[in-house]
Amino acid sequence: MKFRQGKRHERNDGMNFTEEQIIRYSRHIILPEVGGEGQQKILEGKVLIIGTGGLGSPVAFYLAAAGVGTLGIIDDDVVDLSNLQRQILHSTKDIGRPKVESAREKLVALNPDCKVVVYKERLMAHNIMEIIKDYDVVVDGTDNFSTRFVTNDACVMAGKPFIHGGILRFTGQALTVIPGEGPCFRCIFQEPPPPGSVPTCSQAGVLGVLAGTIGLIQATEVLKYLLGKGDLLIGRLMMYDALAMKFREVTVKKNPNCPVCGENPTIKELKKI
Repeated sequence: MKFRQGKRHERNDGMNFTEEQIIRYSRHIILPEVGGEGQQKILEGKVLIIGTGGLGSPVAFYLAAAGVGTLGIIDDDVVDLSNLQRQILHSTKDIGRPKVESAREKLVALNPDCKVVVYKERLMAHNIMEIIKDYDVVVDGTDNFSTRFVTNDACVMAGKPFIHGGILRFTGQALTVIPGEGPCFRCIFQEPPPPGSVPTCSQAGVLGVLAGTIGLIQATEVLKYLLGKGDLLIGRLMMYDALAMKFREVTVKKNPNCPVCGENPTIKELKKI
């Protein structure tokens, strides 16, 4: 099927889709909970994904497919052969390439509607506020506690939604943080664990498909937030055991003594952890 490039359908409600977009997003548009108005919100959405590895790959891939208008991807790493067991944005020919370049190539090929902004650097206390200011939602695809805690703190201070995800061995978890509406990551885990006390995926291993399971939960939360539909994982830590094939949910409450979002916060500026 050939499309007539550039021709748009004008609508009385201000929405303006090309013929290609109407076909591409037709399965969204026919959903009563989405429709043309909801798809327009997705197209106008701006999402920052921290890390383009195990979690960041499925999050970015499905958000690009859904039509999110702007995806920011930040990562300072290069593709390694050991990544390919779970990091689906990269392939064998990408080994040695910067992950952000490999990821951008796949995302634009999937959906040219998606503007991909690349940050080939590590997200840290000194640069995070400048980077996140242009985005509606921030997604946690990190593999270390230092970046995760800095991101949580920055998002709380900036009032940015933060979609957390984590995986190890056969288990994963997800939580949505909406500043002012529920607990933040520090309400549950006040401080990073001592260095070396918790093994990384490279040390303890991880079932490759687990990244897809948790990453897609994160992507779903992003789309629900952009659409303003459904119940988000606010105050609900979702935990998944792949071996038992069971999900369980732990209710968590806002901690009045939380050092970053509590009644008398002690963390008022970002510092390297």
